[in-house]
Amino acid sequence: MKEHLSELIGQALDSLAASGDLPADIEPNIQLERTRDPAHGDLASNIALTLAKRAGCAPRDLAAQICAALPASPQLEKTEIAGPGFINFFLTDASSAAVIQRILDEGEGFGRSDVGQGRKVQVEFVSANPTGPLHIGHGRQAALGDSAARLLEATGWEVSREFYYNDAGEQINNLARSVQARARGLDPESDGWPTDGYRGEYIVDVARDYLSGAHVDAEDKHVDAAGDPEDIDAIREFAVAYLRHEQDLDLKAFDVAFDVFFLESSLYDSGEVENTVSALVERGETYENDGALWLKTTGYGDDKDRVMRKSDGGYTYFLPDVAYHHNKWGRGFDRVIDVQGADHHSTVTRVRAGLQALDVGIPEGWPEYVLHQMVTVMRGGSEVKISKRAGSYYTLRELIQEVGRDATRYFLAARAPGSQLTFDIDLALAESNDNPVYYIQYAHARVCSVFRKLEEAGESWDADAALASLDRLTEEEEKALLKRLDQYPELVAAAADKSEPHNVANYLRELAGEFHSWYNAHKVLLDDAELRDARLALSAAVRQTIANGLALLGVSAPESM
Repeated sequence: MKEHLSELIGQALDSLAASGDLPADIEPNIQLERTRDPAHGDLASNIALTLAKRAGCAPRDLAAQICAALPASPQLEKTEIAGPGFINFFLTDASSAAVIQRILDEGEGFGRSDVGQGRKVQVEFVSANPTGPLHIGHGRQAALGDSAARLLEATGWEVSREFYYNDAGEQINNLARSVQARARGLDPESDGWPTDGYRGEYIVDVARDYLSGAHVDAEDKHVDAAGDPEDIDAIREFAVAYLRHEQDLDLKAFDVAFDVFFLESSLYDSGEVENTVSALVERGETYENDGALWLKTTGYGDDKDRVMRKSDGGYTYFLPDVAYHHNKWGRGFDRVIDVQGADHHSTVTRVRAGLQALDVGIPEGWPEYVLHQMVTVMRGGSEVKISKRAGSYYTLRELIQEVGRDATRYFLAARAPGSQLTFDIDLALAESNDNPVYYIQYAHARVCSVFRKLEEAGESWDADAALASLDRLTEEEEKALLKRLDQYPELVAAAADKSEPHNVANYLRELAGEFHSWYNAHKVLLDDAELRDARLALSAAVRQTIANGLALLGVSAPESM
């Protein structure tokens, strides 16, 4: 509908330009927003405010001229001028009902578009080091990242999902020493246990399988255990592959798959880290002080310059990140979206500063970041912290096993990333209207039940007759549902553009709520065939939209509950 009204406004502006009331060379930026109050119409535009100065008249006067020049449309009932010159558009009931035919015609394609035009976008998320099971924070990243990727695919982008992890460094060494200690028969209370060793029960499993000579197939690694408890290099290689495989199982249970696994070590092996340092030095973007090499990040918006190479010769953590994102740029991605924990906030400015300092054409603000807050898991009013398997944190696998994939994915994606998230296990398991994922899925199942009852009664639904009878949808709840359905395509486009899957989750809850209210107030399977078919068409449109939206969140749409 926004596109149709934009065309009408454009034609009105062309008419005013032809009559001399507007300059012929204007380049209008036509924007339409949905109104919050139905008394102000369905959509509103500030076009008169933006063009009034060029037109040489007051905004309200220009708004009146635009309204007078609008071509007639069966979808537009009337216009009103509000405030300093806003134009409010009131749509006809027929225009709202037309969304039903669109939904039934497009099916799973309803809400999809070609906004991305096949351009390349990479979404990097989870990126957990292989030192233990995935925790709830990783789960929130997985839900947000995969849903963002699904949204981008639905809007015409060519999406690549990437998992980046450190396969070397001190954390990996601590992992290897922990497995070695277990292989030698030690436990965390024994003398000789590594100071920073990992204490979870999963280390026992890794050590047992290593000693037995097990074979491990991870998505990006295939390793046979050497079985020698003194071969620390073999232990390290096996442990990384073992835990990567464990993470793969968690992600598969979460219905998340990756196209690329990228190793931090490859940046060093390929020389990309050293090449990045050399390029920054050659461009005069660095200086030495106290034996360390500093990057002039203050020239790119940072509050102070940052150490890039420490006095002991080691690199600070953000330098390989700069090399990594330079690598991404070289792979031709128009957009790169990194989903990370809020503790990575300080890296945003530094990485972008390093990329700008390379001066290779990377746009400012590239890459994009989605930073999420932590997750608190509650059960019975108390926080759940301890896991027998992981030792110190509740794992994603345990949460999926307890409440199921659908509830886990929905709850982890349903709040804005910047908000703290409390995951209430009791609520996620509740079969009640208070549980949003149950409430939404029940709306879908409820429509399926209506059509089953129709079939069991030996009756059939005439879709063509239904579309011809949509003028029978005159109840206020029906009008509200139609307007809500009409919002879905633009909501998907906006959620994809801003990486905001929580807006899809919230939309689905609102749609389900309006459907349940309507269904409880008005009978669908009644004797009046025309009204029955019109209401069945509305129900089918709601069902399809809910299914489409849940798919974007990686949540199923059950036919019965």
